[in-house]
Amino acid sequence: MELNEILKSAVRNGASDVHLKVGLLPVFRIHGTLVPLKVKEPLRAEDLQAMSASMLTNEQRKKFEHLQELDCAYSVSGLGRFRVNIFVQRGTIGMVLRVVPVGVQSFEELHLPKVIEKVAMETRGLVLCTGTTGCGKSTTLASIVEYINCHRSCHIITIEDPIEFLLRDRKSIINQRELGVDTVSLSGALKSALRQDPDVILVGEMRDLETIETAITAAETGHLVLSTLHTLDAGETINRVVAAFPPYQQKQVRIQLASILKAVISQRLVPKADGKGRVPAIEVLINTARVKEYIEDKDKTKKIREAISQGFTSYGMQTFDQSLMMLHKDGLITLEEALRQASNPDDFALRVRGVSSTSDLSWEDFDKNEQQPKK
Repeated sequence: MELNEILKSAVRNGASDVHLKVGLLPVFRIHGTLVPLKVKEPLRAEDLQAMSASMLTNEQRKKFEHLQELDCAYSVSGLGRFRVNIFVQRGTIGMVLRVVPVGVQSFEELHLPKVIEKVAMETRGLVLCTGTTGCGKSTTLASIVEYINCHRSCHIITIEDPIEFLLRDRKSIINQRELGVDTVSLSGALKSALRQDPDVILVGEMRDLETIETAITAAETGHLVLSTLHTLDAGETINRVVAAFPPYQQKQVRIQLASILKAVISQRLVPKADGKGRVPAIEVLINTARVKEYIEDKDKTKKIREAISQGFTSYGMQTFDQSLMMLHKDGLITLEEALRQASNPDDFALRVRGVSSTSDLSWEDFDKNEQQPKK
């Protein structure tokens, strides 16, 4: 079976990823579940060799032969783009292709909270989108960049590995650079970007100390920097950035981070109630005066979740559990799924039944807001 035929079937069936391995049928990930494609024969070694040869340039082929693994992008006319990782396992080629949706979805289509619009209109500082692999971080960041593109006149530079969403110039000028094709390293491209008159810089991932340092410098010098980290929530995100630095620098980094951080958007994908796709549960941290104090003092960083839960009405912040509650009340997810994903299932179950503790103020603003009549 040809690669493009497999990919057509993947797009038609709403798959997010395609797994190709010698000795197995092609496998799709659909709404989080692995589903084999019903074809006559499993993939052979020569099938995978032919597929890799059809998508790689000579330069990429040499790199793959040397490193035994490679990230790249693959486009099929009339079908779409795919983020590809090719690797060697047990002496044979394997690959996983991520389906990149055609076009960038709006905040409403992605069910992102309204406060993200305000975050997107920031003119300087650092915005981090975090979560596990495959939770939609790149999709959210692309949506933010497209919102800026439609509402502001500025110069946007993206540094990605590889480029996923192809963005058209609207009100803004967008230059997209791909690691291994347009630049040699993330940190080098980021340093170079500072000399290219940028207003907004998107870095695909803050994966090493040099990239993190340069991103902080860029945010300090008056640019809006967008990036991702593989962390589960806002508190862990702060600790992860600080821990990347040597101990003697960490106090200073906390002070820098407290002054430049604008928001942390953490997300998890939750299966929809109707079984048709997934919807993001999103925690949003906005950097207020209280949050700055918690970032600067490592002993108070653990209080960040409390600040988020109490900042729902005033700042638009929300915890994962508050996000799950809204998704449940809107009928997008089931109560069983909400309880399974909740940080505190027992407290969540009480909230659903309208029971609360008089000493628990973390949901007070949320409850007041929810009591207002819906349109």
